[in-house]
Amino acid sequence: MLGLVAAQLKYKIETRKIRRKPVWVDVGGGTGYNIEKMAEFVDVPNFFETVYLVDLSPSLCKVAVARFERLGWKNIKVLCQDARFFRLETFEGRNDIALSTMTTNSSASSSRPTSPNAEAERYSADLITLSYSLSMIPDFHCAIDNMSEALSTHGLIGVADFYVQNQSDFISRNYLGGSLDRHCMWISRVFWRTWFEMDRVNLDAARRDYLEYRFGTVHNTNSRCKLLGFRIPYYIWIGCRKNSGYFEAKQATASTVLSPTTSSPFIKALDLHNRAVANLNSINFNDVESKAYECAVINMSASLPLPPSWYQNHRWRVYYDDQLQKHRQFGDEYIYAFTWEDVNEDLRILNINSEDEILAITSAGDNILGYVLENPKRIHAVDLNPNQNHLLELKLAAFTALPYRDVWRLFGKGKHHNFRELLITKLAPHLSSLAFQYWMHHGPAAFDEKNGGLYHTGGSRHALILLARICQVLGLSGELEKLASATTLEEQVKLWKRGLRRILLNRVLNYTIISSEKWLWKALGVPQNQRAIIDQDFLARQQGPNPVASSLDSGVRQYLIETFDPVIETTLLSTENPYYLLCLLSRYTRTCHPLYLTPKAHIHYAQAGAFDNLRIHTDEISEVLNRMADESLTIAVVMDSMDWFDPHANGAREQIQTFHRVLKVGGRVMIRSAGIEPWYAQIFESEGFKATRIGSRDETPCIDRVNMYASTWIFTKQETKS
Repeated sequence: MLGLVAAQLKYKIETRKIRRKPVWVDVGGGTGYNIEKMAEFVDVPNFFETVYLVDLSPSLCKVAVARFERLGWKNIKVLCQDARFFRLETFEGRNDIALSTMTTNSSASSSRPTSPNAEAERYSADLITLSYSLSMIPDFHCAIDNMSEALSTHGLIGVADFYVQNQSDFISRNYLGGSLDRHCMWISRVFWRTWFEMDRVNLDAARRDYLEYRFGTVHNTNSRCKLLGFRIPYYIWIGCRKNSGYFEAKQATASTVLSPTTSSPFIKALDLHNRAVANLNSINFNDVESKAYECAVINMSASLPLPPSWYQNHRWRVYYDDQLQKHRQFGDEYIYAFTWEDVNEDLRILNINSEDEILAITSAGDNILGYVLENPKRIHAVDLNPNQNHLLELKLAAFTALPYRDVWRLFGKGKHHNFRELLITKLAPHLSSLAFQYWMHHGPAAFDEKNGGLYHTGGSRHALILLARICQVLGLSGELEKLASATTLEEQVKLWKRGLRRILLNRVLNYTIISSEKWLWKALGVPQNQRAIIDQDFLARQQGPNPVASSLDSGVRQYLIETFDPVIETTLLSTENPYYLLCLLSRYTRTCHPLYLTPKAHIHYAQAGAFDNLRIHTDEISEVLNRMADESLTIAVVMDSMDWFDPHANGAREQIQTFHRVLKVGGRVMIRSAGIEPWYAQIFESEGFKATRIGSRDETPCIDRVNMYASTWIFTKQETKS
């Protein structure tokens, strides 16, 4: 908790949201251990103007006074006082307080000015912390209210405490910032609540609920303290004022939407909601954030905090409802730990310029980062799987906050010995609450040097692990290293044919494992409809002059032959092809890595505002397109997603029609397909697009460095349909 609030404070000072030395109030600070511990993150005597330790126990306060006298810190004020009656204006400006015992009087209980003027800001705290003390305050409502009044406009409040809670209490709330591991089992709730009550520590859910109601959530994570075989639930929560941060910047723009119209909360919410939807087109945010506005209107009408996306330090991540089943279906796993598209080929074909507005599928974010280097006007990264967007967000945070050395360890090697500390002290201020919570739970294991690393996570890990294990069993592990280090194409082809090719393209292996629908989806992200395209092309060739004789052959095996052989024969993996090098080594090398991992790219990304033109949407492509204004895009890069549609349904045509609406005349849709002549090409042409096949296996066996698709297409909008 201390590391998180320290990182946030430093960021706010760097961005001049806080323009003074911060004032810190540690409520229930006890012996002062937390304040001394904060020295691991900041220079407490010089970083803070004043630190107030507030605790009701005289004996603990005396220990705290002795601690700070020993340390020689002069800016600490130890106050033996009830947190409910603490008023910062009573003490701010007085330098003669070492240990004060205060009682409730007219001065102490006087209300702090509530108007946002300079006088109120002067007597406000920039940081308030409660470390395992909120659960020990009997009248917690008034204590939390008091802290809410004492917090400055851009101030932070940090809480760490034990808790127990049932998911039925919070499942419908959209302002929590994620609920990963928040639910506690019945036996855990009963046991720990009873256990802690013996020491007058209350774990009732109302304390945390009221805290989240009175403040906006910045970060939130839930975990278990492992002690003697027991797992005690605890949470870390970072909050801010409800009306702080990004919300203030938009409040003026949305003021016409948010004005009250009726005294009935329910009718008022519906009325505000309808007015918001009607007026959103007049707000100059490209209409793509409508869901965020609709949610904000409803929450504000009920005096609820806004979703955490409104309080984050960057506008990268667009609000989405993480409780929807369409997002929860993926569990906690992304499919792709790396992007399986050749970004260099994308840039050559698209020729991106500063006027382009691009929509592209996120995947692992590698291509998105490649597009950023071309400085387009706007990029919309879209993925229904929230975990894919968490991965992209982690990369954005890393490039914003870390030196190239650490970025390379994270995404070049895929391992970092100190990931958790980096996450808390460097990356957290640049992550949304949902992404932070995800990486707090899964990041340490994903980047652990003792495990396989980042590239042995996600669904794509199945293919890499299977390859490594088969080679290990057959005693061919050394062949992977040799193939990855070959210095000539001749040597590479020889190594490929004598070893790895015999494994990957083995008829029995393909028949039993690789060609199965479950494996194709889990490991390679190939759904049933795309598999059907591959099989149809294969059957068409079977009727030609050179049919495949073996009954164990399949369209998938033939497809892999036409994928791998040309790559091996035309590109040198050790220096030219990072995509297949990663599959062999589970890491990149200094001589062969994606465009976004070059030192030159890091210099670009590290510039202030480098990602300001990027928005990350967690939704279906069609849903994002439907909320965009007419003729607002110039480029759409949808990878192979059109292959996923059912050719007998209307989904493909409806999406193509939407592309036509949102693209400017001359705008382009770039598609890669598993088919030579995909069935939807004719639909594009019938809906006002010109179809151009840029590459095909029939013409060029190796169409790019990945070569995983049979063809690449550009569909150009020709006219505006009436």
